[in-house]
Amino acid sequence: MRSEAAPQPSGLERFVSAGKGRGLRARRRFAVGELLFSCPAYTAVLTVSERGGHCDGCFARKEGLSKCGRCKQAFYCNVECQKEDWPMHKLECSAMCAFGQNWNPSETVRLTARILAKQKTHPERTQSEKLLAVKEFESHLDKLDNEKRELIQNDIAALHHFYSKHLEYPDNAALVVLFAQVNCNGFTIEDEELSHLGSAIFPDVALMNHSCCPNVIVTYKGTLAEVRAVKEIEPGEEVFTSYIDLLYPTEDRNDRLRDSYFFNCDCRECITKEKDKEKLEIRKLNDPPSAETVRDMIKYARNVIEEFRRAKHYKSPSELLEICELSLDKMGAVFEDSNVYMLHMMYQAMGVCLYVQDWEGALRYGQKIIRPYSKHYPSYSLNVASMWLKLGRLYMALENRTAGVKALKRAIAIMEVAHGKDHPYISEIKKELEDH
Repeated sequence: MRSEAAPQPSGLERFVSAGKGRGLRARRRFAVGELLFSCPAYTAVLTVSERGGHCDGCFARKEGLSKCGRCKQAFYCNVECQKEDWPMHKLECSAMCAFGQNWNPSETVRLTARILAKQKTHPERTQSEKLLAVKEFESHLDKLDNEKRELIQNDIAALHHFYSKHLEYPDNAALVVLFAQVNCNGFTIEDEELSHLGSAIFPDVALMNHSCCPNVIVTYKGTLAEVRAVKEIEPGEEVFTSYIDLLYPTEDRNDRLRDSYFFNCDCRECITKEKDKEKLEIRKLNDPPSAETVRDMIKYARNVIEEFRRAKHYKSPSELLEICELSLDKMGAVFEDSNVYMLHMMYQAMGVCLYVQDWEGALRYGQKIIRPYSKHYPSYSLNVASMWLKLGRLYMALENRTAGVKALKRAIAIMEVAHGKDHPYISEIKKELEDH
């Protein structure tokens, strides 16, 4: 799964998109499921918790990986993967030995260190930059508030602290720009269940603008990004991906877009808000809740989502499950189970159950989530596919083969469009079906 040089994207062109700046446009028709283009990572970093299960170089998932003889913390498929990754791994190898347990740069810092090293060794344009160069990335420097600037200065301090031996640094102003560019243009690589594997830079993929009604989806084959059509695309149409989770109502989506990417979306979904009523479905009671009660509950839901996000870093699984159960109980007095805020907390509860290996508990939450997910998300959503996949694997583990086969087949049907029929993940799921 080593990144291959992608062929020049044919049938596509960079252009100036009205009101959006640069963008990507189709020059020919693309059918649903068709690969528009692929892009090898300019650079990528495997998340620390996945070391030993995935190759640090190509991100392949396999058993029997060989560990780096020096730091004993990086793992590789073979000597070729190790040699190819050495220019990047050497930035961290001796530092991990020297710092020991105190080696803890963030993934953003690790990725930025690799960009600096890559720019030094490969000043020329790479195979990942056929449409857009890293140096052209938007930084939105003028839109950064004091809090974001302070976070970047913390990252710069960590970069100097952990990487001083192997990097030549530009001045502070240039580093601020680079970190701002990474924050706006970096990608998170996830596996088939949407578990976090690492972070990467895919310049050509970053050229695409956002829409809450995307016509393509980005998936990963190791450290290679692949872009496939999830709607028919006609010649002259702009190619849109989604930068965010599309489960939430219009206001929440635009809050996230403004905070992370500094713009409001003007797609059809955001203008019409036609899905918002279903996404915010209220319980049908003889005495319906007042508009004020609903507003207060939405405010409570947003606060509890943020509270849970923070709590994940320091609370125990049982405490986290209690937050989920209490909030679901409170919200359930006003919201239907299909309300997206209910679904969000059910998903978190399911995650806690999976973590503590409470398969029955996880299954109960998953069964409540899947139908509303299928309604709220666009066609060929990775969120829906991963939920079917989790359900299928849970059913199989609990020896309900009939339901397991059905769920896994639902996952495969979506993934064959989103990932391509030859993706290793699909082969693995088909093997699971055969083995049961």
